[in-house]
Amino acid sequence: MCSLIRLCSLLMVFCLGSAPSQTFAKDSSSIHSIQTSSAMQLATAYHDDIVVADYWVSEKLDGIRARWNGAVFTSRSGKTIVAPSWFIQGFPQQVLEGELWMAHNSFEQTASVVLRDTPNQEWQNIKFMLFDLPAYKGTFSQRLTELGHLIETANNPYLQLIPQFKVTSHAELLLKLDEVVAQGAEGLMLHHQDAYYQDGRSTSLLKLKKYQDAEAKVIAHIIGKGKYKSMMGSLLVELENGLQFKIGSGFSDLQRLEPPQVGTIISFKYYGLTARGIPRFASFLRVKPMAELETD
Repeated sequence: MCSLIRLCSLLMVFCLGSAPSQTFAKDSSSIHSIQTSSAMQLATAYHDDIVVADYWVSEKLDGIRARWNGAVFTSRSGKTIVAPSWFIQGFPQQVLEGELWMAHNSFEQTASVVLRDTPNQEWQNIKFMLFDLPAYKGTFSQRLTELGHLIETANNPYLQLIPQFKVTSHAELLLKLDEVVAQGAEGLMLHHQDAYYQDGRSTSLLKLKKYQDAEAKVIAHIIGKGKYKSMMGSLLVELENGLQFKIGSGFSDLQRLEPPQVGTIISFKYYGLTARGIPRFASFLRVKPMAELETD
């Protein structure tokens, strides 16, 4: 009997692990189910060999991604995010995904508010901007409709839907990218209208930015020269593959006086790679919050 149970368990793992990365709807059923996995759907890089009119497009917000499980918020790594009771008043008892967001160019301030162990009144500046409904068995278009109904029923000003729109061409999409980036956005997200939600990397969810970004570990501080002779001039960082290089731009004077600690994980942007695989024109973005360190 024990051997039979183990065999059944292995077969279940195999079947789940071999699921396709892109799942589109074959019917219009909308059945609710309870989702217990803490994994989240992750985007792949945008490519232009798609029918762009088949995608819902939204602004990529620079906040803290979170999942509402019907009772509490959790981060991408599964850590609990404690919100005030008045903030979550009337929230639906369903799994919701979105971004805890304050405003453009306010990532550090947002993180300092929502990642505290004890929440305070600064949460009144935060909105939970919804973009998906993981446990709802329907297409993305159907999930958007249901999210609208849930928000209307909750009647809570802190619960909002990220605006979704359609474009008809790649040229129109790139114009929209320029527009939102000029306003302080990170970029755009594209959801295929007929895709089902799936945990892990999905080819039906795309992200479009004007630059690439990555993470690296701080190895050392390098003293600056000239106007920065008494400050940090650059960071020596290391990629996951062991490649080391320097990042010397993107820092404020305050950050140069108090640079990210050695061992810290930072995010940086870049524009392609050199022949040696070093990121071109690398520029510091931010220190990665502890709550985000365990995930992609």
